[in-house]
Amino acid sequence: MGILINKNTKVIVQGITGREGSVRTKYMKEYGTNVIGGTSPGKAGEQVQEVPVFNTVKEIVREHGEIDFSVIFVPGRVLKTAVYEAVDSGVKNIIPCVEGTPIHDIMDMIAYAKLKGSRLFGPGSIGIITPGEAVVGWLGGNKEWANKFFQRGSIGVFSRSGGQSGTIPWLLREGGFGVSTVIHTGTEPVLGTSMADLLPLFEADPETKGVAVYAEIGGTQEEECAEVIAAGQFTKPFVVYVAGAWAPVGMRFSHASNIVERGRGSAKSKMEAITLAGGFVAETPTDIPIILKEKIKN
Repeated sequence: MGILINKNTKVIVQGITGREGSVRTKYMKEYGTNVIGGTSPGKAGEQVQEVPVFNTVKEIVREHGEIDFSVIFVPGRVLKTAVYEAVDSGVKNIIPCVEGTPIHDIMDMIAYAKLKGSRLFGPGSIGIITPGEAVVGWLGGNKEWANKFFQRGSIGVFSRSGGQSGTIPWLLREGGFGVSTVIHTGTEPVLGTSMADLLPLFEADPETKGVAVYAEIGGTQEEECAEVIAAGQFTKPFVVYVAGAWAPVGMRFSHASNIVERGRGSAKSKMEAITLAGGFVAETPTDIPIILKEKIKN
């Protein structure tokens, strides 16, 4: 079953006629995603990868009804306009596969989406995939690689790292597990949907038996997950590997927005919080499936 997306999810692509929009639309279509239309002002009537192009999102809504997901491929400097257009058109979920967006624009977009009842992923996310069902964005890269790395199964996966969003599912596959849904949460300093926001969705999914996370030092998302677990809002096995535990205090590691501050965000604080809440910490990524086998069996 998975979360957020399936073969029936209605998806549009804003910026579909651009290079990235066209290439990623091809991948999504080949994987089986229900891409019903795309936008590019002034190019209505054209087609990209056999997907009809419209001038605006509202035009697509008038023809196809409510839209589940918009995937956006536009430059960061104009992303705010595209997000507002999707929100004003009633799109339920919005995933900007865009980096380099001004921070004030990001904060405005997140606040506006929440106000209007839309869910924003990222910015800076490369996508979401429910194996065998659908992909939004470009997580997996192409159909061949997606089929190789993402095997359908019972473990939910999320990470701030785009690369590790593919590595962890591969390690799970090698360890005898498949994945229900994989989510790259995004790389920007402020995100519309946090890791903690995702846990209740996986809790409600009967297919998901546990969650695996590739974490990094900096930021407080993993500690926020610990708070959700401690509150009893997520009861399934939660296993995390924290990268950068070796780094000396004050060293910048991985994503520039990963900041350690006020005693939170360090490897030690993340691991302690997760353990105290009832989650499990893997010493190496390859330990993740080993721990899951033990905990799910019990």
